[in-house]
Amino acid sequence: MIWYPYAQMKTMKAPYKVVDAQGVYLYTEDGHKLIDSVSSWWCVIHGYCQPDITAAMQEQMQRFSHVMLGGLTHDAVERLSAKLADWLPGDLDYCFYSDSGSVAVEVALKMALQYYVNRGETQRTKVLALTHAYHGDTFKAMEVGDDEDYHFILEAYGPKTRVINIPTEIPALEEAFARHHAELNCFIVEPLLQGAGGMRMYDISFLQRARELCDEYGVLLVFDEVATGFGRTGHRFVADVVLPDILVLGKALTGGHIGHAVTVAGKKVYSGFYSDSPTHALMHGPTFMGNAVACAAAYQSIRLFEEGNYLEKIKRIESIMKREMHGFTDPRIREIRVMGGCLCVEVTEPGVLAGFQEFAYERGVFNRPFLCCLYAMVPYIITEDELVKICDTMKAWFRR
Repeated sequence: MIWYPYAQMKTMKAPYKVVDAQGVYLYTEDGHKLIDSVSSWWCVIHGYCQPDITAAMQEQMQRFSHVMLGGLTHDAVERLSAKLADWLPGDLDYCFYSDSGSVAVEVALKMALQYYVNRGETQRTKVLALTHAYHGDTFKAMEVGDDEDYHFILEAYGPKTRVINIPTEIPALEEAFARHHAELNCFIVEPLLQGAGGMRMYDISFLQRARELCDEYGVLLVFDEVATGFGRTGHRFVADVVLPDILVLGKALTGGHIGHAVTVAGKKVYSGFYSDSPTHALMHGPTFMGNAVACAAAYQSIRLFEEGNYLEKIKRIESIMKREMHGFTDPRIREIRVMGGCLCVEVTEPGVLAGFQEFAYERGVFNRPFLCCLYAMVPYIITEDELVKICDTMKAWFRR
């Protein structure tokens, strides 16, 4: 039996069975053709079965699918690493790979802690994070999160003692640094767009001030761009605007064709581990880190993003969503928000969205609302007509 995610198995509705997927469409066993409005949890930015990515994966598999990076290396990981070092902003040049975004966040948090331990600053054991943060479902990622709808299990451990969560308000940020800076090893954020915590959007000025305070007090700034990276906020990466010390990427890294993630450190962080002492090494090593097939997919995904003028595609998507949803009102809607490739219709209470998934399914759209959020994070290859159909389906729900 399959144990499905985020579901009470006793009461869950049977999932839709997909038998094929091409472009923005999912094809189900019962004959439905569905526009995937959420890009399979936000990762399938080029659509399904993208031919260049598929060919790159097949070519690599004909040589070998995987070798460990412990004592071995290969062309695919070297090529991807060189590409990321060249492509990413600033001195974010040092790539540590893993197999999922949650694990990549764990690596970033471990890096931040050990960076200071290596320097003898063992009092820096606390992490500053955001209210409504979500960084994944592994344990340290859950701890720095602030989403009891997903992570209520941590209540069994009692109150948090090593994580401070603050709202995205500059006075709260400044107060936290003034009070806790000597204990902090890092400040971790989902920059500009908080995904699973409610598709919350905030201003770049908050991150600019965070960068200043991290520099002033010697605290590492970590950007979790697992969800926000590769254009989702309208920026290629938010790191292009405000440079972090550590950047975490996943989801769209491979265009959603296979799982892979990377934690990218700047020179200052990497230098904190570069030593003659064995105890200064980062003792971490996921089995499938730097997987050759995943690296081949990621390299092609980046090439497509570069050569396909994707930031213009995302501007067009943002413009269409704003045009279609601007001014739409209903007493049950609290707010409509659009940023880059993300649309969120926040409703007054979760019951408002009960039944929407089935409603959309019958109209040729796959969507999966959560909490009070009816949202879309579409593949970037979507056409205007397909995007309008998603928006029309959302509006039809409130007009029925």
